[in-house]
Amino acid sequence: MFTIDDLADRLGGYLPQSEIQQVKRAFYYAEQAHDGQRRRSGEPYVTHPLAVANILANMHMDHQSLMAAMLHDVIEDTGVAKEALAEQFGKPVAELVDGVSKLTQIAFEDKAVAQAENFQKMVLAMSRDIRVIIVKLADRLHNMRTLGALRPEKKRRIARETLEIYARIASRLGINTIRVELEDLSFQALHPMRAERIKRAVSSARGHRRSTIRQVQNSLQQSLDDERLPGTVIGRQKHLLSIYKKMRDQRKSFNEIMDVFGFRIITDDVDSCYRILGVVHNLYKPVPGRFKDYIAIPKANGYQSLHTTLFGSGGMPIEVQIRTREMEAMANNGIAAHWLYKAGQTDHPIAEGSHARARAWVKGLLEMQRHAGDSLEFIEHVKNDLFPDDIYVFTPKGDIMELPQGATVIDFAYSVHTDIGNGCIACRIDRHLAPLSTRLESGQTLEIITAPGARPNLAWLNFVVTAKARSAIRHALKHQQHTEAVQLGRRLLNKSLADFETSLEELPKGLDTTLLDELDLKNEETLLESIGLGTRVAHVIARRLMDLQHGEAAAPGAHPERQHGPIVISGAEGMVIKFARCCHPLPGDPVVGHLSVGKGIVVHRAECRNLQELKGDPEKLFPLEWAEQIDEDFPVALRLEVESRRGLVAELAGLVTDADANIERIGIEERDARLATVNLTLAVRSRVHLARIIKRLRNLSHVERITRVGN
Repeated sequence: MFTIDDLADRLGGYLPQSEIQQVKRAFYYAEQAHDGQRRRSGEPYVTHPLAVANILANMHMDHQSLMAAMLHDVIEDTGVAKEALAEQFGKPVAELVDGVSKLTQIAFEDKAVAQAENFQKMVLAMSRDIRVIIVKLADRLHNMRTLGALRPEKKRRIARETLEIYARIASRLGINTIRVELEDLSFQALHPMRAERIKRAVSSARGHRRSTIRQVQNSLQQSLDDERLPGTVIGRQKHLLSIYKKMRDQRKSFNEIMDVFGFRIITDDVDSCYRILGVVHNLYKPVPGRFKDYIAIPKANGYQSLHTTLFGSGGMPIEVQIRTREMEAMANNGIAAHWLYKAGQTDHPIAEGSHARARAWVKGLLEMQRHAGDSLEFIEHVKNDLFPDDIYVFTPKGDIMELPQGATVIDFAYSVHTDIGNGCIACRIDRHLAPLSTRLESGQTLEIITAPGARPNLAWLNFVVTAKARSAIRHALKHQQHTEAVQLGRRLLNKSLADFETSLEELPKGLDTTLLDELDLKNEETLLESIGLGTRVAHVIARRLMDLQHGEAAAPGAHPERQHGPIVISGAEGMVIKFARCCHPLPGDPVVGHLSVGKGIVVHRAECRNLQELKGDPEKLFPLEWAEQIDEDFPVALRLEVESRRGLVAELAGLVTDADANIERIGIEERDARLATVNLTLAVRSRVHLARIIKRLRNLSHVERITRVGN
């Protein structure tokens, strides 16, 4: 059995004796705290924190991380307070333990909500100290290694969470050794029979191909020796989940997957990497389009390597990765390499760069967390953001930006800065104007054009792919709706107060404070927003303010005579004034407003049949008036009865375009061999503009009847 003395011997290779003593002291403290507690397997509980510390020792983590690993369950499982740990082992260790500790299970209705809340707490702790996540990953890895004692359904739940969150985080931080083991252990827990069959098949295939692998390895090594290039060639073993995913996603047989031989060449410096690439391309022909240079452009997690695929003897594919020893350490340990090099008292640029990228990623998570509506929405953003295939594009200054496959111009704008995304109105790709929904390709140079006062569009959510863009757009739209609802609420309340020959600004300040207390609202802004969104009625609030001013009791049934003029609308009010689709009102039409709860004002034509029930309800319906100057286009629906003929759609489209309007939608229903019904949705400026278009349509000899839908 592995003991604390075994761990101390291992730590002696890179930590000073004084720090090893502190780690041992933390172990003895944990042993005493967990005295009498046992794991499901029957072992003393302290074997778990010791095993977690051993995983971290393999990555050469610092002594504070190892102490936190020893103590990470003390707060939750033994009742020891965080303050007591801080007094015994120092504040940094106590903060680490607090960040890593599993939350006490709150009585959430849904396990998913509990997991999401736990993850949010972990993100906050990570923002203070990135080592939290490394200790947490080691904790999860040992738990996955010892799943055997749990019930099958609990195994599957933990394995699924590990695949969706922890394995992806390990990948995001470049800790490949932990990622691969987490993935394979999760796969074995979720699909034990499939994992076992693949494992047996891999073992068998490796035995059959041993001589071929050795031959290729020897020929690569001989070529390096002939050119006097430093380098060691090693075979690269595929792990179970990657084999299974390739078989499933690429619909390939096991033999097709295993016919690809993988090798890694480890050398001394970057210059040697590129020289070795030339040597292997001379030895075996490269497969076109299968070369990747991750040294010049590293992955987001700091991974660097040259990747190439070669045609071996008999056309057998050979995958080769070429990297330096430092890059190999980074590929295996990722951000943990930062502490590996710190232990040697050197600041290595690769490790420092990885640490900076990790901090930037956590900062992005915090920003997403602020914008997300709830913990479940946040964790969904995180899942979507963790490990897509990447593309690389350039800013006009030549900076490289990394984005997921399928990313659009809007995704790029938000990746530069949230304000750039919110203010984006156009873009140039390689100096040519392009739509904001354009999907990007590696190597393109993008220039974003912004404008003051520009706002995100709801339609952007239909095509953005990055979590940052999606959460920032939703946050901006919520803020936009709130601002517009407050403005509309102020207008509605002032209109109602005009009946009493006063306004909100003229009323004594104490009145609205009393009213807010009555309604249990935080502030005036909340009240105005509720009026703008239709959850409270403006003239009822106005009447109550008058009652309070005159010291009268509330009279909820009393309503003032509504003699003030109609509210003026222009079509550009934003999200809290909407236009009804049932009757498609246009400037020039008599219109009324319907106060819809949660939506604000919905504008209808005065004769709309859907308003019949509301005609006698002054709380829900009120007059509106169009502004004199309107620059918007509005949709309107027409139904045409026409003679069916060749070229009909082209003729109608040409006529509408000539009349300076746009067709938004067109549909044709054949009634019989001679007649057809055409349903047109047009974008027009006003009722007069529509009348001109209808007049032109009526001049066509084969148009028998035109009806405006919604009368």
